[in-house]
Amino acid sequence: MRVLRLGSMGTDVMEIQSLLKRMGLYTGTVDGKFGVITKSAVAAFQKRFGLIPDGVVGTNTSRIMEPFILGYDFYTIQPGDTFYSIAKRYGVDIKRIRTANADITDENSLYAGQRVKVPFGIGVIPTDINYTYAVLQRNVAALQALYPFIETGSAGKSVLGRNIYYLKLGKGANKVLYNAAHHALEWITSPLLMKFAEDFARSFALGQTIAGFSPSEIWGKSSIYLIPMVNPDGVELVLNGLCDSNPYYGELIRWNNGSMDFSMTWQANNHGVDLNHNYDAGWEESKAGEAALGISGPGPTRYSGPYPLSEPETRAVVDMTFGIDPRLVLAYHSQGEVVFWNFRGMGTEESKIIGAALADAAGYMLEEASGIASYAGYKDWFIKEYRRPGYTVEVGKGKNPLPISQFAKIYDDNLPLLLLASVI
Repeated sequence: MRVLRLGSMGTDVMEIQSLLKRMGLYTGTVDGKFGVITKSAVAAFQKRFGLIPDGVVGTNTSRIMEPFILGYDFYTIQPGDTFYSIAKRYGVDIKRIRTANADITDENSLYAGQRVKVPFGIGVIPTDINYTYAVLQRNVAALQALYPFIETGSAGKSVLGRNIYYLKLGKGANKVLYNAAHHALEWITSPLLMKFAEDFARSFALGQTIAGFSPSEIWGKSSIYLIPMVNPDGVELVLNGLCDSNPYYGELIRWNNGSMDFSMTWQANNHGVDLNHNYDAGWEESKAGEAALGISGPGPTRYSGPYPLSEPETRAVVDMTFGIDPRLVLAYHSQGEVVFWNFRGMGTEESKIIGAALADAAGYMLEEASGIASYAGYKDWFIKEYRRPGYTVEVGKGKNPLPISQFAKIYDDNLPLLLLASVI
């Protein structure tokens, strides 16, 4: 991690501000700008942990902050320690310690020098920052560490070799697959699925309900597969800009109409292909529609690629779908507060009824897509391939990229939908 000090700017500054805010030390705006309020909050953190309060996030401060960013600490057992005493010391529910240390089956066998994981109470998934691939990586690892019953892995690799992570919740026969961030500007959908995973896992571990649903019951009935960031390369372009080491450096600038600013325009992957127009479902019509939009090759949006499934990201999603054989899928996008169903009349009456229930759960409208938006998308391919319920969920309102300030409403709207879709 780079040294952060007064005047620093970036997504890593946002992550520090978010952490300090959750710890009650920062009262400013999470904006990625290291100003005097951020410096004071860093100094307060340093003072709390016996560091020199210089307000600079250097090596020692980063080392102390890292466990809080991950969401858990490692504690070395001392003579006489029990899970109960550790839980009391950290102010955390003992059930969470037991969950994180599922390999310790006999609490009476704790011994001095043994290391155990202890969750913090501030949670893992930040919901007020630009959600980069690096944050996703840390969050996936942290959730798997804290909730070992979550299955994690990679569905495949992006153009630049980044993992297309998946998480699995549940072990039931009713399989569903939710994915997000096919479009880079729509990265706000990634923390939506990650926050859902965290809240579901925590409620399951504690034996609690969530939004009126029982995760324990869902766990036995269903298997929920999540792909939270289908397009990691595109998300990085939008949130962190173009890196000098990118092998497509020159091409990407040209494809972006000569601009190095990808933050407000870029939906595509690192090949300049719009992933949600790269599936084999009306792909020819999508390709034919490019000319009317002035699209002749790779670019920020709407370019369908040289052929269906030309991109490693779409192939990974298709391969995982075939491997799972889900009963229902959701593809998360932004914006519009609408649930799209059907593809060329292939949607069944059952799919329409389910779609209406899902839309109602979120307070969204149920509609059918039209024009170029109705071709070559993931839910189109799924419906064509399986004749089963498949939906595109457009969250939030406004112009992409939606501000993270909309996240709380987006999450509150979609939590009931996500839960309902797993059992309906």
